Amino acid sequence: MRFTKMQGIGNDYVYVDGFKENVADAPALARKISDRHFGVGGDGLILILPSDKADVRMRMFNADGGESEMCGNGIRCVAKYAFDHGLSKSNPMRVETGRGVLTLSLDVVDWKVQTVTVDMDEPMLGADAVHADTRPGSKSRLCRKVGDHEHELAMAFDDGRPVVGTFVSMGNPHIVIFVDEVDSIPLEVIGPEIENFPAFTKRINVHFVQVISKDHLKMRTWERGSGITLACGTGACAVLVASVVTNRSDRTAQLDLPGGSLQIRWDEKSNHVFMTGPAVEVFRGEWAG
Repeated sequence: MRFTKMQGIGNDYVYVDGFKENVADAPALARKISDRHFGVGGDGLILILPSDKADVRMRMFNADGGESEMCGNGIRCVAKYAFDHGLSKSNPMRVETGRGVLTLSLDVVDWKVQTVTVDMDEPMLGADAVHADTRPGSKSRLCRKVGDHEHELAMAFDDGRPVVGTFVSMGNPHIVIFVDEVDSIPLEVIGPEIENFPAFTKRINVHFVQVISKDHLKMRTWERGSGITLACGTGACAVLVASVVTNRSDRTAQLDLPGGSLQIRWDEKSNHVFMTGPAVEVFRGEWAG
């Protein structure tokens, strides 16, 4: 089976061209091929498939084999692969995802895609949007309004530690937590605790954010099903939305992630979020596993 390794600011996936290859068990393949010691290595597996609704279809599987609705960095690479390898020469390009059909504008230099702007559609706010259990008396200990921002809600661990976050769905669930110093957070400890918190019935992507200025944010991510990743495109969009609704940032900002930077804009008129960033093909190979 032929594959292509691609990355968007360090968020790396193994891509399989479903126009040419057949994957019988995608979750199992994702677990094997994503392993950084015994496989190709990556944050997951993305299949590029034919679509009867768009130019191509994208299916994304995390490193643990779980299928996710969307991947912001991944979809930019899907568009680059489709254009560069002749699956579609549409620009803008339409890609079918688990959250619907999204439109992508391609920056093409010498017939190769360099950067991509994705119309990420409208964000959804609140506990219901991320499938959180907020029933009175439930064991989840979530959620109550805190402070001055109506979208910030509290959760409590068994040992009494409070965590205040903003819940945003970009087709997949995110919690955004603002801190003074993002590099000081023990992400490898608290990330999986929050991801698997009982209230989150579909688990959740976890982001810690430091506000540098009104148009500059710094973030780190624990990604659902993959752990610490260098970047998360849908997460960056969720972070900007959370920053705006809690009066911490403007509607356009630079988001710095460990793997690089994204430009995110939340358009007030359309209510759509737009993400701009690079897409890079790393290498191609043949999987014998």
